[in-house]
Amino acid sequence: QVQLVESGGGLVQAGGSLRLSCAASGLTFSNYAMAWFRQAPGKDREFLARISRSGGSTYDADSVKGRFTISRDNAKNTVSLQMNSLKPEDTAVYYCAADRSDRFSVTRTLVPAYEYWGQGTQVTVSS
Repeated sequence: QVQLVESGGGLVQAGGSLRLSCAASGLTFSNYAMAWFRQAPGKDREFLARISRSGGSTYDADSVKGRFTISRDNAKNTVSLQMNSLKPEDTAVYYCAADRSDRFSVTRTLVPAYEYWGQGTQVTVSS
């Protein structure tokens, strides 16, 4: 079965950095565009960044542009999110997700576009 397993979350001070990873199995990884979302308590799940199947194209939400960078390694079946200049408002559970479609449009920033999800990893940023 398909599994997406996130890792790398934790507690960090404001201004610090974290690198999240998502390991995929049970699917042909290079056939899926990948994305990162997050969900803070009491809030909707929020799109952060997306990367195409080949890794040649990325799209970042305005809220993280210039601070977060998505990347992938198709040889290792992993997608990563480098997070710099973290703020307390970045505190949330972070999820990776897989989308069979490689076409990008605004609808691909929405939760229903993604077929598979990881279980999430907690990121807490202290002030």
